[in-house]
Amino acid sequence: MDTLDNIKTFLSVVRTGSFSAAGRELDIVPSVVTKRVNQLEHQLKATLFIRSTRKLELTDTGERYYPRFLSIVNEVDEAFRDVASTRSRIEDHLRIKCPTTLTVMYFGKIFTAFQKSFPGVKLDLVLMDRSVNPVEEGFDIAIGALPSSYTNVADLPLCRMPRVAVASRGYLDKYGEPTHPRDLLSHHCLSFLATGNSWFFEGSSGSININVHPDLTVNDSLVLLDAVKEDLGVAILPRHIVNPYLEAGSVQAIMKDFPVSDLWVKALVPENRQNNPAVKAAIKWLQAATQPLAPWERPEP
Repeated sequence: MDTLDNIKTFLSVVRTGSFSAAGRELDIVPSVVTKRVNQLEHQLKATLFIRSTRKLELTDTGERYYPRFLSIVNEVDEAFRDVASTRSRIEDHLRIKCPTTLTVMYFGKIFTAFQKSFPGVKLDLVLMDRSVNPVEEGFDIAIGALPSSYTNVADLPLCRMPRVAVASRGYLDKYGEPTHPRDLLSHHCLSFLATGNSWFFEGSSGSININVHPDLTVNDSLVLLDAVKEDLGVAILPRHIVNPYLEAGSVQAIMKDFPVSDLWVKALVPENRQNNPAVKAAIKWLQAATQPLAPWERPEP
């Protein structure tokens, strides 16, 4: 974009006949005009203007590049106008399912930004933590992190969600630290309803599955985190939710030799809705917001 600004500044100087006049047209100070033209000349390794106290003239290189730059800027401006026009033309009503905590923390902002850019698209955003078949339950898009798949539904991966088994420092001081998944059978466990009571870990010899008997089952990760912080037991939580408490030392990762399997956040789309313009626009927006970095991996704006 800096190069494009430099080119537009060059064209303004040619059009107005001076650096100061170009500054007034672009609403920038003359020194910025000079800096941009100098940057463009440096990139081209050529001089674009013959500068004198009496007048400003284009060099032969400047004469040669002027029509080409003019064409480039016109094409870019036309492309942006076309995108804006396309967005304003897309009109539809989408029903979207999304997990509660993910929406509150990240996807709510993603969808409000989408709707601001596509004002013709109305959204019904339904917060739900179980896996749904979007065909049977009438959703255009169903976002989730469970491995469920359905007939006639496309699975579109968005981003990885690492998880970790944790307990509070207070709980571990009182009950001891489990070192193997089988130790969980004699511990107080706290379970996330959507993933169930079968907990999977990766060992050196393969996957290990433990069926726990939870003292608490809840369908919201933030409530589960609160229970962990209150020394109630062991839980498996998304790493991005628990990271601040791991860093502070109030919560501790356990059984590091037996990591919890990652989940993948994905969008489930009925195959007969994949080519719908609004659905395609929403999926493209979601992919841009989650790839190559997941929302929780991105620095705060």
